[in-house]
Amino acid sequence: MTRMTRHLALWMFLTLAVFAGQSAMAQELPDFTGLVEDAAPAVVNISTSREVETRNMPFGQFGGQELPDIFKHFFGERFGDQMPMPPGAHGRSEERRSLGSGFIISEDGYIMTNAHVVKGADEILVRLNDSRELEAELVGADTKTDVAVLKVDADNLPTLTLGDSEDLKVGQWVAAIGSPFGLDHSVTSGIISAINRTLPRDVYVPFIQTDVAINPGNSGGPLFNLDGEVIGINSQIFTRSGGYMGLSFAIPIDVAMDVADQLRNDGSVSRGWLGVMIQPVSRELADSFGMDKPEGALVADLDPEGPAARDGLEAGDVILEVNGQTVDRSSTLPRLVGGVSPGEDVDLAVMRNGERRTVTVTVGDWPDAQKTDSGQGDTSPARLGLAVQPLESGQHDEAIDNGVRVVDVDPRGVAADAGIRAGDILVSIGEHAVESPEQLSELIGELPEERSVPVRLYRNGHSYYVALRLAQE
Repeated sequence: MTRMTRHLALWMFLTLAVFAGQSAMAQELPDFTGLVEDAAPAVVNISTSREVETRNMPFGQFGGQELPDIFKHFFGERFGDQMPMPPGAHGRSEERRSLGSGFIISEDGYIMTNAHVVKGADEILVRLNDSRELEAELVGADTKTDVAVLKVDADNLPTLTLGDSEDLKVGQWVAAIGSPFGLDHSVTSGIISAINRTLPRDVYVPFIQTDVAINPGNSGGPLFNLDGEVIGINSQIFTRSGGYMGLSFAIPIDVAMDVADQLRNDGSVSRGWLGVMIQPVSRELADSFGMDKPEGALVADLDPEGPAARDGLEAGDVILEVNGQTVDRSSTLPRLVGGVSPGEDVDLAVMRNGERRTVTVTVGDWPDAQKTDSGQGDTSPARLGLAVQPLESGQHDEAIDNGVRVVDVDPRGVAADAGIRAGDILVSIGEHAVESPEQLSELIGELPEERSVPVRLYRNGHSYYVALRLAQE
């Protein structure tokens, strides 16, 4: 009996311990019910429509299937739509619709969403939590950060409390509310997986990476902390199938609100610009420069008229810091410089000839910066996501007689999509030779929308063509 009693007591102890552990775990798991009740009324569904010219292929377009992209915007252009029209194909007009999410940032009807959600839309409709459907006006959109601001004609709307994305920690709980696949006010939760992520085509945004389930339609919706504060805008997913795979990315709310305020107040977004072409620092390059480890951004070339060349930066310099902030890799530099207002001075810590020194540069504005991203009336190279300059004496080659030099490329513009790079010489568009930046602007104003045109480039001593397709605005 004594042994049985001991066994019974041990069994009861272990059982109570398991229940106690389960109870403690249950108490530690977050409860999102209050957050959802408070926040849901200010989250909206956004639907857009636009007329586009489509191409009818003689044998069907890849069997009607979309081809997935490893970094795919929720409702971006389909791969097949980027293909040039083949011989024998013909075009027709059709209405294209897309869905996304957004949230109200002011009682008088200003709404935040992603730029790619409303890109090229002829009509934008916002459905509120109370089932009202209102037509929205595009106040402005910034493709570099993928932020857009809309305005609806309404008053006394519910709003969300904005948090501070500078205080985020990896591992903390977060939640998202949006309209995945058009299902309004769906709630998902998870944790922050990483912060300050730089994605291949989005060098201006230090993304918040989470494991929150995000799917097509969530794009533009808010990401919350446990206090119910918005800390980000859900923007992208990492996917091979087009659906959620455990990696999603949000724009920090501090970055988004800075852009939104500029769009509302000025109609445009100003960014700092150095006028440099950069490349990563490999282990071999680091050794050759006398550096302990590969870090920073190597200046491969400079715009001779740009701020960096004017203030003493040189090709071969490795930029290690911007105003004391570490440039851990080359992709970090555009974000740090872009956050500086044009006209302000920045102290650049650089490695030059094996010695560390400081170069002070007065930051310029991105050349040919658009006043709005709506594209209305814009015929500058910036509409393509380009900054160009005339060819100076000695920059011509025997193989070319004309052209303009590309000094900067917006990684999310149509020029980057076509494969145009900084340093290229843009020789012709369509059948027209390019003689100057001014003439290029005239040619851009004549470009057809939703149809590819051939562009001749000259790069590294060779000439070749790319297909440029101007998205409908």
